[in-house]
Amino acid sequence: MVFFFSIYVSYHDFLNYYQGYVDKVEVKETGGKTLWINARHFRPFLTTGGLSGHFRLELDDAGQFRSLTRVQ
Repeated sequence: MVFFFSIYVSYHDFLNYYQGYVDKVEVKETGGKTLWINARHFRPFLTTGGLSGHFRLELDDAGQFRSLTRVQ
């Protein structure tokens, strides 16, 4: 299963996830479904400007995480 979504979270707001106070990030994929993604998967994409961009989330047939990539 593949989902696409856009996200913007400021660096300050993402600290709650990064520091472990919150472990899931809620996003709405382009088809309207709400997804809860473990925040650790976003860490490689966090900059001092925050977390932003368009992403592709791939899950296996059981709904388990496979990959998260930034798309253009």
